[in-house]
Amino acid sequence: MTTSTILERGRESFKKHNWKDAFAQLSAADRESPLQPEDLELLAIAAYLTGNDTESIDSLTRAHHDYLKNGNVEKSVLCTFWLGMQLMDKGERARGSGWFARGQRLIDGRQIDCVEKGLLLIPVGLRNLGGGNPVSAYAAFEEAASIGDRFNDPDLMTFGKLGRGQALIHQNKITEGVPLLDEAMIAVESGEVSPIVVGIVYCAVIETCQKIYDLRRAQEWTGVLSRWCESQPDLVPYRGQCLVRRAEIMQLHGDWSEARDEADRACSLLTQPSGGPAAGAAFYQQAELYRLCGEFDKAEAAYREAGKWGKKPQPGLALMRLAQGQLESAKTSIRNAIDEVQNHIQRSKILPAFVEIMIAADEINEARTAAEELTKIAQDYDVPFLHALAAQSMGAVTLSEGDIRSALGLLQKAWKNFHELEAPYDTARTRMLIGTAYRKLGDNDTADIEFEAARFVFRQLNAKPDLKRADAYMQTSSDQSGHGLTLRELQVLRLIAAGDTNKTIAGKLFISERTVDRHVSNIFNKLNVSSRAAATARAYKQHLV
Repeated sequence: MTTSTILERGRESFKKHNWKDAFAQLSAADRESPLQPEDLELLAIAAYLTGNDTESIDSLTRAHHDYLKNGNVEKSVLCTFWLGMQLMDKGERARGSGWFARGQRLIDGRQIDCVEKGLLLIPVGLRNLGGGNPVSAYAAFEEAASIGDRFNDPDLMTFGKLGRGQALIHQNKITEGVPLLDEAMIAVESGEVSPIVVGIVYCAVIETCQKIYDLRRAQEWTGVLSRWCESQPDLVPYRGQCLVRRAEIMQLHGDWSEARDEADRACSLLTQPSGGPAAGAAFYQQAELYRLCGEFDKAEAAYREAGKWGKKPQPGLALMRLAQGQLESAKTSIRNAIDEVQNHIQRSKILPAFVEIMIAADEINEARTAAEELTKIAQDYDVPFLHALAAQSMGAVTLSEGDIRSALGLLQKAWKNFHELEAPYDTARTRMLIGTAYRKLGDNDTADIEFEAARFVFRQLNAKPDLKRADAYMQTSSDQSGHGLTLRELQVLRLIAAGDTNKTIAGKLFISERTVDRHVSNIFNKLNVSSRAAATARAYKQHLV
């Protein structure tokens, strides 16, 4: 096969998004005879999309020098932009910054008005966004978008919309920012942008939606990203990030086993061959699932791995210390974590854990201050999940302060929001608090119903630490009641007190008469009585009916 035939096959595979074959054919053609810069760009893209980062960077570097040698400054600057973006994504900030600076020098030195000038504004906006200056970031992205519009360049226009949406969200202008994210995604779905831009926009939009707790939108776009990844089996970048987001959504909806599988796959993909910052998110997600299931040794190892990849393991690690009974360690960790972040979005991720740990430490004033801050953030962002978290946290604080009726109102609101979001674990935890409130009101029957409902969910999820806590609450409830009757035995006792026969009770409770006989015998033994009349009298005396 001739070099030209191999090259043509490589180009055709590239057009068909058959990245693995495109990389193989273009690489083979390059070994036979050095590729022209246009084909080196194709090779660089195919290499990047198949996880061959070193080859991608080498090809882009060669293309840059060839374009520069041929006097095509604009194309040489385009190469510097993508070199900088790839290196930044790998965490090599010094090298990435160097390529951006080279591109800017080439543009400035020739006073060129071109698309590439707008592209070099994207890292400026990202730097301002990461540095906590969303207003300056917005200005940079807006200027980039305007250049994109002038030259009708889909990649630059889409980057501009994405950046402006993120900058507005960082300014708490959610209703203005989210539509820009959706508009960027429409360009992606319509096939208007290049393959690498597709992946960048997908991941950025989904991550932003997760940050602001817009879980329905995050779930919708994650599904679209999953289908895009599945349509290109050779794709390596983005697939790992996609798995992390899928794991987070599965965890929310109670599919913990599947979520763990996705998190494990994400950890494997994102650490091969060279890893990257996204691996930290994968290991943190893995650690969270281990923690929730009570596998603390595995969780500890995964949290440490997340830290190694640049992801701070909070608030998960502090919550694990609390579950392990290491209260002082949990307090220190969560206080440090909250002190280190100023951004409202980041603080909203830590504040619920801060409230829980401070209540456990009997630092109720600190817990209230944090709950009030979380409530204010929820009002600013106005999304259901954040409202639910805020109501749950404030309800827990109010319960600790002794205002039971007010606490119940807040907790019922939290339960409703979590339930509508189909978040079983959060719903169950809220029901534990509701049960505690009813127990404080002396309504042990309703309290036990709430505890039992929560225990059922914890058993289904294999949430061992929460299940253990729920069992302890049920035992405490029984101990405080002074009778030791089970929930079913209480039901039978109340029907006895109403004058029902065993046959009638069996019909009402959909159980056999033999089972009713056994319950009646247990009731007599536990109440130390020998007749239905005596059992009824004891029931009224102890306020069981």
